[in-house]
Amino acid sequence: MARFGFRISAPILAGALLTLPGGTGAQELRSYTVVDDAIPHSLTGATGDATRGRALVVERSSTCILCHSGPFPEQKFQGDLAPDLTGSGSRWSEGQLRLRLVDAARLNAATIMPSYYRVDGLTRVGTLWRGKPILSAEQIEDIVAYLASLRE
Repeated sequence: MARFGFRISAPILAGALLTLPGGTGAQELRSYTVVDDAIPHSLTGATGDATRGRALVVERSSTCILCHSGPFPEQKFQGDLAPDLTGSGSRWSEGQLRLRLVDAARLNAATIMPSYYRVDGLTRVGTLWRGKPILSAEQIEDIVAYLASLRE
């Protein structure tokens, strides 16, 4: 990460991830199917809530705005390591957004974005997080609903 001019220490990032609302307690992962570059069907069978999704995105403990920027004028310090989320609903389908949240490494093995709904095959996971998704299926769907609503 040094090439970006700063470093996020592992304890700080781990601490931020530990405070996520969906990260407490083991959860049964719901099955999903990847088709090309998307997960076309909701993880919950329902559409998420865009208002709750926005709250999750701008909440610093979710880590989204540590790397991403977007239409969040109330947030002074937004990331610049990852794509701006403005207009994300115009660039990606709901299914494409869902896969990026569930397991971005499936699209880019070198990504620094966490796999928010994957637990298998991960090697650098803190003891408290082993076998647990960072976000719940409902939280994934809420964020998908919000990001899909962002059309330039």
